[in-house]
Amino acid sequence: MTATDTRPLPPVPTFPFSMFDPVHLGRDEYGQPVYVNLAERNMLLGGEPGAGKSSGLNLIVAHGALSFDCKLILVDGKQVELGMWRESADGFIGPSIEDAIEAFKDFQATMNDRYRKLLATGRRKITRDDGEPVYLIPIDEYAYFSATIGTKPQREQFAGLTRDLVARGRAAGVIIVLATQRPSHQVIDPSMRDLFSYRWAFRCTTDSSSDTVLGQGWASEGYTAAEIDPLARGVGWLLSETGTPRRIKAAYLTDTDILDLAAYAASLRGHQDAA
Repeated sequence: MTATDTRPLPPVPTFPFSMFDPVHLGRDEYGQPVYVNLAERNMLLGGEPGAGKSSGLNLIVAHGALSFDCKLILVDGKQVELGMWRESADGFIGPSIEDAIEAFKDFQATMNDRYRKLLATGRRKITRDDGEPVYLIPIDEYAYFSATIGTKPQREQFAGLTRDLVARGRAAGVIIVLATQRPSHQVIDPSMRDLFSYRWAFRCTTDSSSDTVLGQGWASEGYTAAEIDPLARGVGWLLSETGTPRRIKAAYLTDTDILDLAAYAASLRGHQDAA
């Protein structure tokens, strides 16, 4: 193109989302689309292996990867569930509990610093207009770090840091999305579970496991993930801060979809050559 060429320049790729936009999860049993607002919320996902938990988690990661105001930090001890998003993430924590603890200490420091700034300016929370990125921290298989690897003091330290971020991080823009295929009281303490604004229970083996995700008593009211057909992958009960659980089916991203979206997100973020 010469200096006198008047042809329009090609459009500059832009991020399609913000973390303050609703996140699309799927459809309910009436065919209505289901969205959640994660900017000031945390989410707990639980269900047996193969129930579709990873599908739900990938939808949230996709939204974060394609949001201009998101710092995406992936935590995946197995490295394969979230590994396809690695190039589009701002950080990736693999099977090292030492790395996980140090990173979560940094998130805690970020949270505390933001609260000091909010207090100094008379504000209560990070908003869209502040220009501050939202830290989205999906954890695939929380039990790996809290109940499996490392020493007992390390596991307890990681669990304590996670609990603090869940309890205090929302208004500071530090968002935890915690997933587990071991929904039991030994892994998810009820007092910690109750800190999650959103809880999504995919098929579980027992009513007790379903209640571990949704909350005590929902199974006896008929909202139990133990009755979901094993072949109905991606179907689960979603509980928001108020109201009753809503039966929904997660939208599905194929591996090809994920690789394409991750590559596009990486190019937007400048993590790799756009070509």
